[in-house]
Amino acid sequence: MISIRDGLDPQQLEAVLAPRGPVCVLAGAGTGKTRTITRRIAALVDSGQVNPSQVLAVTFTARAAAEMRQRLAALGVSAPGGSVSALTFHAAALRQLRYFWPQVYGSARWELMDSKFPMVRRAARDVGLEAADRELIRDLAAEIEWAKSSLIDPSRYVASSKTGSRDLPVKADTVAEVFRAYEEAKRAPGGDFLLDFEDLIGFTTLALTSNGPIADEFRGRYRSFVVDEYQDVTPLQQGLLDTWLGGRDDLTVVGDANQTIYSFTAATPEFLLDFTRVYPEATLVRLQRDYRSTPEVVALANGVIGQAAGRMSGSRLELIGMRPTGPDPVFVEYPDATAEVVGVVAEIKRLLRAGVAAAEIAVLYRINAMSEGYEEALAAAGIEYRVRGDHGFFERPQVVAALRRLTTLAQGDAPQMPSAQAVRTALTPLGFAETAPPGSQAKVNWQQMCRLVELVDDVLTQRPTLTFAQTVAALSDRARTESESDRGITLASFHAAKGLEWDAVLLTGLHEGSVPLTRASKAAAQVEEERRLLYVGITRARTHLHLSWSLARSEGRQASRRRSRFLDGMIPSTSSGSNSARSGSNSARSGVLGSLPEPVEGSDLRGPDPAVHEALRQWRDDYAADRGCDARNVCSGNMLKQLARMLPATPAELSRVSGMNAERMDEIGADVLALVAEHRKTPESRKTPAQK
Repeated sequence: MISIRDGLDPQQLEAVLAPRGPVCVLAGAGTGKTRTITRRIAALVDSGQVNPSQVLAVTFTARAAAEMRQRLAALGVSAPGGSVSALTFHAAALRQLRYFWPQVYGSARWELMDSKFPMVRRAARDVGLEAADRELIRDLAAEIEWAKSSLIDPSRYVASSKTGSRDLPVKADTVAEVFRAYEEAKRAPGGDFLLDFEDLIGFTTLALTSNGPIADEFRGRYRSFVVDEYQDVTPLQQGLLDTWLGGRDDLTVVGDANQTIYSFTAATPEFLLDFTRVYPEATLVRLQRDYRSTPEVVALANGVIGQAAGRMSGSRLELIGMRPTGPDPVFVEYPDATAEVVGVVAEIKRLLRAGVAAAEIAVLYRINAMSEGYEEALAAAGIEYRVRGDHGFFERPQVVAALRRLTTLAQGDAPQMPSAQAVRTALTPLGFAETAPPGSQAKVNWQQMCRLVELVDDVLTQRPTLTFAQTVAALSDRARTESESDRGITLASFHAAKGLEWDAVLLTGLHEGSVPLTRASKAAAQVEEERRLLYVGITRARTHLHLSWSLARSEGRQASRRRSRFLDGMIPSTSSGSNSARSGSNSARSGVLGSLPEPVEGSDLRGPDPAVHEALRQWRDDYAADRGCDARNVCSGNMLKQLARMLPATPAELSRVSGMNAERMDEIGADVLALVAEHRKTPESRKTPAQK
């Protein structure tokens, strides 16, 4: 068992041993905040100040909550009466709403929506937006989410939208009409409710504030609270936190205003910045020793954030690099975006040859649309990659349903038998069996259930004494952590990279119009958030950091771009005073992009089959719309091009398409092969006149 004080620096120890009551930990990137807050919880329990079951720790991602639980388990924080509840805000609210609902809302039923998309699409049509495309529906859903998270109802939306510099998809009056229709549509006939994720928070808050006995019961159960990433709290979430506290002050918050990058969702650092005003007696601790990145990376991060303006700059944490010295960050300017992609892939090859593991390399960009060029170049180079946000095994609907069933059983009447057998019994109605069933789709589902059983067996091999409920909890934690990791190079947006780290990070597209985005340059506050985004990107790197930008959109076009203003003064100068950023050339292009994957028989090296490409694109968009997800998570643009070029006819040929992993083949493989077979031209008809 790990000792509570082991490996802590003086500031971490101060936070861990602070007396019970309000504590604010300002924790910079890489300073060990998760270690600090889990050790603090352990110290409170070990000293007898609180029982583990009386602690509620909340964060913003399932992955972070799972990591917190794992660290607390390693510290031995448990008790016969229960353990610490470490959950996301939404998971905590969901658990409480399920428990308290009958006491507040009686026999009315409710259902949690997986996505706003279908209901917003319906509301848009109801108000006359018949031709609304997927992008507009997605933008409207985002506006509704922002408004509800900001505690703004439809009647106040128009006035509230004028107070900031919001980039509205349509007129504010129209957004308000869609918002109103959306809220009305969620109230089902007979008094039942459809709830979105903001409703989870709002209805839970209402249940606690409107019913004294319920509030007393909750506050008797939970007496100590911890909030991670406090700079990302929305007014809606703060309202729930205040209700949980009920005037008490046993609260520890951890955050970094320099990493506030979600204001478009209504997240605000104001609650973090005002904490010592709300709680004048609070203990304030600053964690500034960076154990993640080399001093060279830390120096650049400090330089970028050191130019920040506004209120948050007053709480700026200047990181202190604690690791041994490493290579200097590399700055490279390319003549055009294509050359930048080529140069970045060449740098990835160099890193791989130098022994850096592929899983420890990430290419980060400002917007998701920038991934396609890197996907295509990496596929052509034969380098495995993963775009963060793609569906993984644990995100598949059948697997989600199986985990939900196991969790429900674990919370109720668990099967009275050994854990391994109990899991098999629980999964049998969902398709588990000792032998494969007939039928292709049934067999796909069976394979998924068998994989879950194998994972359970792995867990029990390491911890054979786990009860059924403990086994299910361990499997759920594994699902959360494994869904965030995979083999190959990681491609991710700056936002998606938050909370992660790699040995080598390549920051791309660092030109004006991208970093900062053109539409984010209307107000000083937006520009400052773009600066913080770059800071977050830089601090993802442990050792190797490569920063690049291009001067033109494509080869042959006018060089109208300039590098990001956030790099001004950051690039070391040579003795002659010239810019020391390396100039990337086109000379490497043929070497990187010249080795396309071996085509299957019948493919056309000249490019994708246009009929197949269009059929696949339309199918992908419809498939994504039906599920309320981003079309790129079904098939990236690069994958569509590969499919239309290679024209696979068998599962074996389909598996050679980069990104078509086993899970994706199970889910969409049959549809893709059928579409290709239906729309592909014969090899003879695809020949050019010269070839004929």
